[in-house]
Amino acid sequence: MKHGKKYLNALAQVDREELLGINEALDKVKALSTAKFDETVELAVRLGVDPRKAEQIVRGTLSLPAGTGKTNRVAVFAAGEAAQAARDAGADEVGADDLVAKVAGGFLDFDVAIATPDLMGQVGGLGRVLGPRGLMPNPKTGTVTMDVAKAVSEFKGGRVEYRTDKIGNVQLRVGKVSFSREDLVKNVQAVLDELVRVKPASAKGRYLMSVTVSSTMGPGVKIDPTRTRDADEVLASA
Repeated sequence: MKHGKKYLNALAQVDREELLGINEALDKVKALSTAKFDETVELAVRLGVDPRKAEQIVRGTLSLPAGTGKTNRVAVFAAGEAAQAARDAGADEVGADDLVAKVAGGFLDFDVAIATPDLMGQVGGLGRVLGPRGLMPNPKTGTVTMDVAKAVSEFKGGRVEYRTDKIGNVQLRVGKVSFSREDLVKNVQAVLDELVRVKPASAKGRYLMSVTVSSTMGPGVKIDPTRTRDADEVLASA
């Protein structure tokens, strides 16, 4: 991938080997943001797990204290009273058979998909469409539920889903460059706390392998995993 002059100039100001505290890293990310739009701040954490083993897949949801700076577009697969509850809660798309057919036809204009348990038999047929995009509803992330109103409200209000990829990385947005440093710190720390909380019992050795924060158009800045609030626990697992 070829980068422009602004990115290269920003990259020249980053020591690729330097590990910073969360405050310092976020200050640098904000300072290096040069885009004309409000860039998203993204966090990437490499975990010491083996995602090939089912028991070491790290997956769940959490609510970021300061929100994400983005209102999620939510699609809900539901019928009857549950469908109406989803609409009342502010869901962007609601339907049963009709929504399944619409998504099968290529409609993917949403960030989160929620389904009631009774419709998962039909939604499961969309696995090839929703699965690769991380949109398949799952009980573990609270996106398969009868309480669709609560789920819609939470995901509209800053709840995010996380999951390890094929090599053990967790990547998610933690706010916008326009956020205060304090709010970004709260969000980053909330994610790190959550990842440590859900550490698989079978994961041995060092757990937080690397932590990197960046803006949409900026270079990655490395955070020292041992300088987070849970440093003692992390070090104890090494």
